[in-house]
Amino acid sequence: MSSPAHRVRIVPVAPSRWSLRTRLLALLMLLLATVSLVIVFVTAVALRGVLVDQLDRRLREASGRWDRPEPTFLQNLPSFPALPALPAPAAADSAATAAADSAATDSAATAAADSAAADQPSSLSPQQLRVRRFFRGPVDPGTLGAVVGEDGTYGAFIDTAGEGKELTTAETAVVAGIPAYLRPYTRAFGDQGDYRLLARTTHDDMIVVTGLPMKQVNATLTRMTMIAGVVALVGVAAAAIAGTAIVRVTLRPLRRVAATASRVAELPLDRGEVALSVRVPQVDTDPRTEVGQVGAALNRMLGHIGAALAARHASEMRMRQFLADVSHELRTPLAAISGYAELTRRTREHVPADVTYAMSRVESESARMTALVSDLLLLARLDSGRDLVREPVDVSRLIVNAVNDAHVAAPGHRFALDLPEEPVTVTGDPARLHQVLANLLANARTHTPPGTQVTASLTVSGPTAILAVVDDGPGIPPDLLPEVFQRFARGDSSRSRAAGSTGLGLAIVAAVVEAHHGHVRATSEPGRTAFMVELPRCLPPSETVPSEPARLTGPTHPDRASQPAHR
Repeated sequence: MSSPAHRVRIVPVAPSRWSLRTRLLALLMLLLATVSLVIVFVTAVALRGVLVDQLDRRLREASGRWDRPEPTFLQNLPSFPALPALPAPAAADSAATAAADSAATDSAATAAADSAAADQPSSLSPQQLRVRRFFRGPVDPGTLGAVVGEDGTYGAFIDTAGEGKELTTAETAVVAGIPAYLRPYTRAFGDQGDYRLLARTTHDDMIVVTGLPMKQVNATLTRMTMIAGVVALVGVAAAAIAGTAIVRVTLRPLRRVAATASRVAELPLDRGEVALSVRVPQVDTDPRTEVGQVGAALNRMLGHIGAALAARHASEMRMRQFLADVSHELRTPLAAISGYAELTRRTREHVPADVTYAMSRVESESARMTALVSDLLLLARLDSGRDLVREPVDVSRLIVNAVNDAHVAAPGHRFALDLPEEPVTVTGDPARLHQVLANLLANARTHTPPGTQVTASLTVSGPTAILAVVDDGPGIPPDLLPEVFQRFARGDSSRSRAAGSTGLGLAIVAAVVEAHHGHVRATSEPGRTAFMVELPRCLPPSETVPSEPARLTGPTHPDRASQPAHR
């Protein structure tokens, strides 16, 4: 007996969740099975009617035996087949025995004795005489004859061995209950099976009943039903095979339409220029068919979507060009403002305190605006697809330098390193990668309170280098986490902009990482926020790439394998 853990549980699937091909095949099989059952049933009913009509004609022909006149030359012949011996007077028996003993070889004497015994009115009742007369001559096996009179009912039938047998009391009661309406009736005779019975009244006011067995009719119906059932099953199986092939061929255009929709779904439609050239083949756009109507409608929809995406891309390009131009044009006046503010601060002449404060604010805001303009200009250049510098970069040294800079900028935070023993190298732009690390560390120190531990780690997984910046601060709000890499995304008061955050730092991180063919993601919960950057490594020719896929992992806790940063 198998254990419960190894038992296979079959979960039924609702028909509404079946595929279109399965539903069509199921409906086809159900329709064929229903039609086959109806055909078999109607054929059986019609065949039974024909067979019963033939049996009724034979029954009426057999019923005519009651009206046969008995020729003189047949009066001395014995009944055929022999019926059971009937009681007869002793005198008649002794006369017959004497005649038989005196002339055993004389057939005429024997016939005379039998005729004498048969013609004795005192030895046999009228019903018995009628039944014996009915069975004179050739009779089919199973034929039944009975006479219903005032003195009672007497009947007999011929069994399969050709021997005559009297009816039992129960069978006699069934025969006596048949109405004499010249209409055949079907009655059950116990072990003898069903009989077709016909009762009528003779000229001497006696009711005679004739019966024929229905065994042959029932056997024919059973054999026909079995043959028709087998033929129906074979037909349904053949139709299922042919239907599967036909449905598969019929649904082939629909599968091509679905394949077109799947290819469109795989295209990156959310950003950049989209060349939406995928269309349903012309052969599947015939408006005279249902699938063709779907294909034509899908092509029209793809055309509208392509036009909308082209308009969106053109608008984005104009906006990016505008931002690039504005950022470039603003750098000169901002530099001039900053220079004049610094010049005022360095003058030897006495400047009022309020003017000094105002100029310091001007210098501070101009510095912030300069940083914002520089970020916008960088994003515009990245969006335009400008090539970055491509050279080997030691990520380990890059992390050490970035963490040391962050410690100088935020001495109230606790920074830690978790680096491998061997240096890890990637191909990219050193300045841009340093900006990625600087922005991640600045994000951690800006949006966490003093005393927060920030851990920068580096791990290797196959051909991938994984940089992680983890802090144990209050975390990112769940509603902000999906949009944390969007431009100008800011959190609530728990992640305030006390240090002048512009909301572009993480957007620059995502853009730079994507330009290096990498991936970045963020996870956050109270007490642990992690930003993980995945970059392709720069492998030496002698190093082989493992077959296992790279997994995005990082430190699961800030205190795991942490080392204090060099200060």
